Amino acid sequence: MNTFFLDYRDPLFSIIVIFVLIFLVTFISYWWGRYKHKEDDKELDRFLQNFRSLPSHKELQLLISSGEIAQKSWLLLASSYNKSGDFEKSIEIYTELLKLPEVSKKEVMFLLGKTYFKAGFLERSKEIFLEILKHNPRTPQALHYLLLVYEYLRDYKSALEVLEPLDLMQEDIYKDAYYLRMLHTLNNFSLNVEQKHSQLIALYQESSILSYLFFETLFRENPKVAWQHFKEEDGAKIVDILWRLDRKDLDLDIISKSNYLQELYSARGDLKKATQSDIFEFNILIHLNNKTDTTLNFEYICNKCKHTSPFAFTRCGNCHTIDEQIVEFTLTKDYYRNFSEENNSFQ
Repeated sequence: MNTFFLDYRDPLFSIIVIFVLIFLVTFISYWWGRYKHKEDDKELDRFLQNFRSLPSHKELQLLISSGEIAQKSWLLLASSYNKSGDFEKSIEIYTELLKLPEVSKKEVMFLLGKTYFKAGFLERSKEIFLEILKHNPRTPQALHYLLLVYEYLRDYKSALEVLEPLDLMQEDIYKDAYYLRMLHTLNNFSLNVEQKHSQLIALYQESSILSYLFFETLFRENPKVAWQHFKEEDGAKIVDILWRLDRKDLDLDIISKSNYLQELYSARGDLKKATQSDIFEFNILIHLNNKTDTTLNFEYICNKCKHTSPFAFTRCGNCHTIDEQIVEFTLTKDYYRNFSEENNSFQ
């Protein structure tokens, strides 16, 4: 009978004990992991249960002040509200978080200022960023947003003053400086039209940037002067401006010296100079010979963030970079042409 029992000194007994211990550890770890997973799911459900519907301001106050939910979770929730366009709830969360003693006030105030800016409350946004800079002057992010606020408020003098501390912190302000100076000139009501154009030309010749803003203004107000400063390489940058230009404002002498302009205005039907083009859309329109109601449709893409807009811009509304616009165009039906023909038929 003794052959069926193992002595504790038997090596086989030790091996069995080791395997039993491994089994127990594995078994306990597995079930402990499942238990923790269920608890985490319950905690997440409890958190989300509070936001099945939008909480009231009083409910937010109670939830945030109770400290039951981590501040990081509140910041993520506020960011989610912000992205979905519910700026009011995002602002409420940031405002309540600022009342907590242990919160990082600089970070939350910056997020609150950005939310006010995005929601269009520019004066409140300005106050927030000024308060941040009062206690933390070397905060380039706050300075950049303060510059944007002043720009949107058309307080270009104050915006130009913000450039000085940014320059001292070795921030890249080259484009901002010329852009704000151009805007300041365009909105300076003490200058007459000729003086404005003279200053714009001086700025453009000095920097050779912001060509779209420069030509958009001059072609609208004084096409003759605009043509005098046109260069071949400007064509693709302002193709929409050139395409929409009135026929009476065309300078045929300059157009005759540029292959790009000859192709563009042959495609539009004003000239018969070009018989083909390497640009697909121009080539199609040239061969159609103005026999169908086809034209060009334009959209504007930021070269940095790839944000697309149906409207031209100098500063991207998404990433706020300057002079990064790319003009793209496609063939489309010319609804305006049919409308014009219908109106002319009654005359």
